[in-house]
Amino acid sequence: MPAVATLVLALLISPSATAGNLRDALMQRHATAGASVPIALPAGTRVIRDVAYGSDPRQRFDVYAPEHARHAPVIVLVHGGGWRWGDKAMANVVANKLARWLPRGFIVISVNYRMRPDTAPLEQAADVARALASAQRQAPRWGGDAQRFILMGHSAGAHLVALIGAEPGLARAQGAQPWLGTISLDGGSLDVVQTMQSRHLPLFDQAFGADPAEWRAASPLQRLHGRIAPFLAVCSSRRADSCAQSHAFVDKARSFGSHASVLEEDLSHGEINHELGLPSDYTLAVESFMATLDPAVARLLDDRAARVAALPVIIR
Repeated sequence: MPAVATLVLALLISPSATAGNLRDALMQRHATAGASVPIALPAGTRVIRDVAYGSDPRQRFDVYAPEHARHAPVIVLVHGGGWRWGDKAMANVVANKLARWLPRGFIVISVNYRMRPDTAPLEQAADVARALASAQRQAPRWGGDAQRFILMGHSAGAHLVALIGAEPGLARAQGAQPWLGTISLDGGSLDVVQTMQSRHLPLFDQAFGADPAEWRAASPLQRLHGRIAPFLAVCSSRRADSCAQSHAFVDKARSFGSHASVLEEDLSHGEINHELGLPSDYTLAVESFMATLDPAVARLLDDRAARVAALPVIIR
């Protein structure tokens, strides 16, 4: 991993990090550099860039579709970046996932959204819901199936998909239909109240402010009040808070009868995102969850679901 990226991730996940200005500058540099890296796409991929789902220039998503897709399941990716940075075209967001899932027949959509300082996380989640609704309406023109969407986000993006996953009314308000399941990749915070009441980095203050009412309104755990779509929380066992919050969220979801699981991985915060899609037990474990969501998804993953059936991939 490049030195800049390594330092950024260390600053992001270390509770002892104090170099706020340096961290901010490095994260901005990392987000900008990542967006400019060319990505090799599988042969036959159709790319439709900057599909508008709102009037703001940041309310755009990119569509990657197999050339002959028909009624294909759709994976919607939501990038991270501390609720302030990031881009839908960053290589660590899309490259390995496109290489893995496009040849298997999935459509992949990568979403941009408005960010801090002008757009609070709750409205960012509304942007993700608007993007989902727009993509569902347009899915048939790309060969996709509006009834077979999977939401997936990393870091801040994982918080956003978990938030609308926990409170589906936020998505319905933007016109979105139900989706198959939600995958949170090492969420920035699944319990914003707990995060803000504990030792935390300045980026959380910049994202969530100082009002406890706003913390609760933007917290997946506090917004969870009933049965939700199947949920997988992937967490880095190297972070002190990530897996604890993941288990708390999943336990609450299960108390309402939801199908929810935690997958603990001995990977860094950045590796949880970048390495998904590479050949590994980690990728197979995520695919094993995906295969439970719908028979069409399982068929595209074919023998992968069977190969992981005997693996202890969901860790309690």
